[in-house]
Amino acid sequence: MELNVRNFSVIAHIDHGKSTLADRMLEYTGTISQRQMKSQVLDSMELERERGITIKSHPIQMHYRHTDGQKYILNLIDTPGHVDFSYEVSRSLAACEGVLLLVDASQGVEAQTVSNAYLAIENDLTIVPIINKIDLPGADIGSAVHQLMELIGCREDEIILTSAKSGAGLKEVFRAIIEYIPPPRYNPEDPFRALIFDSVFDPFRGAVAYVRVFDGKINTGDMIRFFTNSSSYEVAEVGYFKMVRIKTDRLVSGDVGYLIGGVKDISKIKVGDTITVKSRPAAKPLPGYREIKPMVFSGMYPVDADDYEDLRSSLEKMVLNDSALVYETETSTALGFGFRCGYLGLLHMEVVQERLEREFDLDLITTMPNVRYQAILKNGRTIEIHNPSDMPAAGDIERIDEPFVRAEIIVHSDYLGNILKLCQEKRGIYKTTHYLDAGKVQIIYELPLGEIVFDFFDKLKSVSRGYASLDYEPIGFRPGELVKLDILINGEPVDALSWIVHRSNAFYHGREFCNKLKELIPKQLYEVVIQAAIGSKIIARTTVKALRKNVTAKCYGGDITRKRKLLEKQKEGKKRMKQVGRVEIPQEAFLAVLKMEH
Repeated sequence: MELNVRNFSVIAHIDHGKSTLADRMLEYTGTISQRQMKSQVLDSMELERERGITIKSHPIQMHYRHTDGQKYILNLIDTPGHVDFSYEVSRSLAACEGVLLLVDASQGVEAQTVSNAYLAIENDLTIVPIINKIDLPGADIGSAVHQLMELIGCREDEIILTSAKSGAGLKEVFRAIIEYIPPPRYNPEDPFRALIFDSVFDPFRGAVAYVRVFDGKINTGDMIRFFTNSSSYEVAEVGYFKMVRIKTDRLVSGDVGYLIGGVKDISKIKVGDTITVKSRPAAKPLPGYREIKPMVFSGMYPVDADDYEDLRSSLEKMVLNDSALVYETETSTALGFGFRCGYLGLLHMEVVQERLEREFDLDLITTMPNVRYQAILKNGRTIEIHNPSDMPAAGDIERIDEPFVRAEIIVHSDYLGNILKLCQEKRGIYKTTHYLDAGKVQIIYELPLGEIVFDFFDKLKSVSRGYASLDYEPIGFRPGELVKLDILINGEPVDALSWIVHRSNAFYHGREFCNKLKELIPKQLYEVVIQAAIGSKIIARTTVKALRKNVTAKCYGGDITRKRKLLEKQKEGKKRMKQVGRVEIPQEAFLAVLKMEH
């Protein structure tokens, strides 16, 4: 039996018009009224709307009457649009039978267009190629068509030309969805299996799983079981998505909807996991599940120590809606009590911090981001290092392995030399160059993740005048000459300012950071010595000169020995003050390293 259902997704590089196309489709099918309409209607978070990116995926169901008179149910599973969320994108695609691959007519194929197209091909999905923004003055439709044909091997007459803003070409998009994207398999008698492609937390109902049903059917009151942790729950409610959740009696094979089972702990619901029914369980789960591992770590501390408990409860609430965030308590002698947080990548880190500051009204200090290293000790043990302070003594270490990524950069050929120079500076290993057309080139490099997490993306944009796009994926750990760089203030190491660097860059980083701190630390009544060290070896040093109080001002004459006596007394006082004094390090110092030239 063929279902009048189509499950599809829209994939594109950032700012190629994915959310705008979704808006037009919702409008065209009458899913939302003119009164409810606003731009980026599926981007519910204020931050998503501001940045113009999708952070959480939002499924929605549309009813469409085709030209053949048949009524169709179209399930649009919107996907996050950034490299950090590529696992969520892959799970959203696994819930579909086809995708609309969107390319901006003025920008052409970019890095995430390529990686998303490969994800769709890996999942064996039907790809509908679409060129958007054809009404822009800078549109180069011929070049975009050529690049798309090169990328996915389609014919020119298969590419649909649209303008999501004006609605041009929308009928052709719907026709392609109905005619080219296959309907889901319908097998309601098989044991129940559903894929979790996302989850959110409802404060009144608990965790809500967003599911695509592949086999069988599920009713309210059934007992379900998760494959990864074998925990069981009774189904309290099932339904599908319009702009809000719509309750229904059952979900059957081919449906996209939600499932509420009174799960209070969202960590039990893992993206990519399979749900089955306890009374008649499926033999094996759906393929593709893997544990999400954080890639980037940083310390997070409240500016006011009294806000520590508020930060803890805010992180607990944040994790309910963002299962990829991990955190544990941490203490720093410089910053007090705080948390060590793990993120999928730099954008994920920025988003979490902005949400904590906006939604929970917190003032936070964040330490330098660092990646996960592996130290292989001389006794054969391997330990993971998430924090520079976890680094074992240099004498115990056999070697340190650092994570590498396969980076794919797409740029105009005019800037090729600049990009190659930047990648070489970042210890990159050149792999290949591929020309997409006369003006656009794809470069593949293998880069240490530790070199990317600071300012690589910003530098990439500046050397290419904003034209380059970047996509990367982890490829495992490799041995590296890495050392722990400590910053000492008056001989005392400041744990929050230490970080792990490559030995070849250690001297440069140490000198730069000492000079930066010299500008930021206010003058004291005594001299402040700032040093950078690797183990017990000092590699850089600078001094904040003491404020000089003129103690001889009251001497109007007399013997020079009077003045000398007063100066000696002052010197003794400063020496004593230096022994008991504590240098207050301003908040800017902890952020300075992020703005430093790397």
